[in-house]
Order: sequence, then structure tokens, then C-alpha cells
Amino acid sequence: MANRILIVDDAAFMRMMIKDILVKNGFEVVGEAVDGAQAVEKYNELKPDLVTMDITMPEMDGITALKEIKANDPAAKIIMCSAMGQQAMVIDAIQAGAKDFIVKPFQADRVIEAIQKTLG
Repeated sequence: MANRILIVDDAAFMRMMIKDILVKNGFEVVGEAVDGAQAVEKYNELKPDLVTMDITMPEMDGITALKEIKANDPAAKIIMCSAMGQQAMVIDAIQAGAKDFIVKPFQADRVIEAIQKTLG
């Protein structure tokens, strides 16, 4: 069975870009969310194998959403997505339980490498 992934990013073109990379590499995208609040809701509803989560979003940012998801499901596998220059936030995310991070603009091989490493 393909690994089920939830994509969280407030930019539609970013979600499309990452979805394209995932689908081409045999992953199943089971849902998309535009902010942290929606991410928590969809995570609980869909129980994906992995989440790619943007750090900077309206409503609820990625780190807050990460903490909420991990509080409900300590086994949750979440990879953070960040723009260049967000190192401090990336460190916060890793300390909060993120498994890895990928930098925008996405490079397909790095995205797949992070996902495969996280899923084991």
C-alpha cells in the first residue's frame, strides 16, 4: 500500500508542487490543508502516515500545529517545510518533534529522501 501523506501549506502552488513530486514517486496524497488549524483537524480525520507542514501560515503556524498533532499522536511523522533563512524556526520545529525539514524551493530528490528516511 502506498504511504498516505497530508500536505499542509497556505500556498496552493506549493501544495501542487509537492503533490506532483509525491505522486510521481508512488506516494498517495490523502489530503491538503491551508493552515495549522485545518492540519490538526485533517490529521485526526485522515490519520496519514506522514505530514509535510509549512512553518509560516495564517491562523495557526506550523510549529503550533506540530505540537498539537504530537500531543494527540506522539508517533506522528511530520516533516517541516521552510523558506531559506528560517533556521531558528527549523530548530524549534525539530525540538518540538519534527522528523526532518525541507527547504523551499523544493528539490524533488531532497523531498523524497526526507520522506523515505522518515518513513523508514
